[in-house]
Amino acid sequence: MLQASLKQQLSFILKPVNKKRRNIVAINITPIPAFHDNYLWLLEHEREAIVVDPGDANAVIAYLQANDLTLSAILITHHHQDHIGGVATLQQEFSVPTYGPDSVYIPQINHPLQDGNTLKLFGTLDILIMAVPGHTKDHIAYFATIDNHPTLFCGDTLFAAGCGRIFDGSCEELRSSLERINQLPENTKIYCTHEYTLSNLTFAAHVEPGNRLINERLAKEQKKRDNNQVTLPSILSLERATNPFLRYQKPEVANAINKYWQSDWRDPDDLFRGLRRWKDNF
Repeated sequence: MLQASLKQQLSFILKPVNKKRRNIVAINITPIPAFHDNYLWLLEHEREAIVVDPGDANAVIAYLQANDLTLSAILITHHHQDHIGGVATLQQEFSVPTYGPDSVYIPQINHPLQDGNTLKLFGTLDILIMAVPGHTKDHIAYFATIDNHPTLFCGDTLFAAGCGRIFDGSCEELRSSLERINQLPENTKIYCTHEYTLSNLTFAAHVEPGNRLINERLAKEQKKRDNNQVTLPSILSLERATNPFLRYQKPEVANAINKYWQSDWRDPDDLFRGLRRWKDNF
């Protein structure tokens, strides 16, 4: 297990990129749609599979059977039912290790994880555990280099053009978690777990109507959804340019927040809280 500063942790995970070597593990990442708008992410390597946040066991089993895959591990980001509802059935079917936050709400986890821990899956794939509370207090994310690309499975903390609602976490925790994610390399692929992109971009365009990149992204993603295509993963650089929850301290966004609430906030926590509550009521 690796316990060090975030910079050291990232250096460890990004080593294949820094040395310009291809990751020796060839991994396919596939979204399995579930419920109304969830994606269960499945990582595949040589007929072996790992699933992230399997809220629906039937959808996972059907995909595994159709593609002749064997499940070897389950990764959980947080305790909401649409992320853990299929865990018990999958454990009965495959008897695999289940990794996730050390949470009383997820008794199925048999390998609890803490911030800074690392996993080695598929034999050679190193994964860094990042605590990202806020949406829930027990929320974690998984960061790895996959196909020579920084990759983050972030559950419901960061969405394409948005972020998760606050349930049993706090606004301060969520802001801090997003700032932490924002320290990752700009080319990090963001694998979140809901198809909220269009509604989030509609809000982003309302907050920042003069942002050309938001409007261009909204048109592009609308075409994808019109063709029933997935809008994920996103890229951190794109989130920095179009996601108001990473831009809340930019003058144009901060001014819009203060105008909406008829306030004069300067404190980052006040601005972020105002933006999150604005989105909740949008």
